Amino acid sequence: MSTDNTPSPLDNAPEEVKLAVDLIYLLESNEIDPKIALEAIKIVQQDLQAKLATSN
Repeated sequence: MSTDNTPSPLDNAPEEVKLAVDLIYLLESNEIDPKIALEAIKIVQQDLQAKLATSN
């Protein structure tokens, strides 16, 4: 049995790219409608921006 130890291009990617890839995989693997996903992302963005505003 051979193991492929070739590093993935994501290994050295910025954290936000890794997270984006994970989120895309999650949405696609759960067959989430892209329109619904975008609406949900807007809600998440608003929530995170509010958290950043209160932490300053």
